[in-house]
Amino acid sequence: MNKRFDENRRVLVVDIPMQMKKRGGRRQIIVPERLQSADTQHDYSESLALAITRAHRWKDLIDSGRFPSITKLAEVIGLDVSYTARLYRLTLLAPDIIEAILTGNEPNGLSMRILAQPIPLDWRQQRQLFGFEHSSSSKPHPTT
Repeated sequence: MNKRFDENRRVLVVDIPMQMKKRGGRRQIIVPERLQSADTQHDYSESLALAITRAHRWKDLIDSGRFPSITKLAEVIGLDVSYTARLYRLTLLAPDIIEAILTGNEPNGLSMRILAQPIPLDWRQQRQLFGFEHSSSSKPHPTT
């Protein structure tokens, strides 16, 4: 952040480095971490985080035997089976993709509309399909 006084206009000019990120069809201003205060809201997509959380909760309910199928789960919680199945597929996402979404490091423009398409089981294909192929991580990722 740079501050300077403009003598001609008699104003204090503050330059704040930031970038714009498209989330859910809206543009959001992203400021560098060093400029964020402690009370700054989290820099992640709440709708994507909620969808991933729901999907994993539902997977736990089915895996534990509380519900025999997605169909029965959807019926009991009062949601459309198709919607429930689309969200449930988010449990197939690679761990690094989930982490990127939950920390706000997902590719620009990633949305539920994009994630609602069929998700490949191969994590490398997921990264390519959803725009994570240019990951800055140097760690190798398993394929499944």
